[in-house]
Amino acid sequence: MKTNNYQGALQQPLGSGFNEKSTASDVIKGKDLTGKIAIVTGGNAGIGLETTKTLAAAGATVIVPARDLEKARKNLEGVENVEIEVMDIMDPLSIDAFAKKFLLSERPLHLLINNAGIMWVPLRRDSRGIESQLATNYVGQYHLTARLFPALKKADGARVINVSSLGHQMAPFNFEDPNFLHREYETLQGYGQSKTGSNLFSLELDNRAKAYNVRAYSVHPGSIAGTELGREASLELFQKMGFLDADGNMNPEVAAKLKSIEQGAATTVWCATSSLLDSIGGVYCEDADIARLADGVESVGSYGVEVYSLDEKDAKRLWELSEKITGVSFNI
Repeated sequence: MKTNNYQGALQQPLGSGFNEKSTASDVIKGKDLTGKIAIVTGGNAGIGLETTKTLAAAGATVIVPARDLEKARKNLEGVENVEIEVMDIMDPLSIDAFAKKFLLSERPLHLLINNAGIMWVPLRRDSRGIESQLATNYVGQYHLTARLFPALKKADGARVINVSSLGHQMAPFNFEDPNFLHREYETLQGYGQSKTGSNLFSLELDNRAKAYNVRAYSVHPGSIAGTELGREASLELFQKMGFLDADGNMNPEVAAKLKSIEQGAATTVWCATSSLLDSIGGVYCEDADIARLADGVESVGSYGVEVYSLDEKDAKRLWELSEKITGVSFNI
C-alpha cells in the first residue's frame, strides 16, 4: 500500500459525491468548525473571500492577513469570526512579523490555506531578486508555512492547502534559472513553474509532516469568472492561451467550463474539511476530489496533474532550494 504520493501514486478520485458544479456551501454542509483556527491568505477577495466566509459561517475563527487593510476591512465587513492582520506575501520581513504575532498568541493552527496568488504579470522581482509570480505563488507559501509550523503541530490534526492551478501544466520547475536571469521572460512559463512549485511543496511537506498529524494538499480551483487575477494580462495573451478568438470573444468550450466564485472555492474547502482525506495527503485535487494524472492530450482546459509536478527527486530538490533562498527551515 502506497503511503505517499511520489510520482502520483495516490492520484485517483475517491468518489467524493461532488463535482465541478459543487459550491463551497455544498461541501461544508453539516460540518461544525467551532473551536478551529484558520488562516487564509488572500482571504479578502475572489475565491479566498468565499473560503473565508464559508469557514467562518461553519464556526471557525478565520485570520486574514492582508497587504491592504482598508480593502480587507471593506470586503469582510459584517463577516463574523474574522480577524484581519497585516502581511505582504512578497515581503519576507512582513511574513516573519505576522507569523511571530500569531505564534505569540499560543493558539493552535488547524487550517493554513495558502490562497494568495498572482497571474500573468510583467517581469517584476521582489527584494531578493525572485521573480514575482514565483515569490507570491510558491516561495511565500513555503516561508509562511515554515514559520507557522509550530502552531500546525500544536493542532494535532492540521491541514495545509496550497492553491495551485491547472496552469502548472504550462511549465515544470526550472532549477537552472527559476528567476529568468539567463533566459527571456515569458509570463506563462513563470506562472506555470510557480504552480508546479506549489504542487511539489505540498507533496514533500505532507511526506515530512504527517508524523506530526499535519497533512498537505494542492488545489486547482478551476477557471473562475469574476476574479481580479487576470487583470494585467493582454488580449493577445488570452488569445494565445486559446481563451479568446481572433475577435476577442470567449471560445464556447472555455465559457462552458468557467466556474462561479462559489464553485471555485469548493475544492479548497473540501480539502480543508473532508473526512475522506483523514488518512491521505500530498495529493493534487480538483472538482472537490482527488484529480487523475494528466493524460498527455493537449486541449483547452484539459484537467489532471502532470507527473513532473509530483516527482520525488524534484520535490526534495525544491525543498533544499527553498531553504537556501529564504534562509528559513522547517522544525521537522
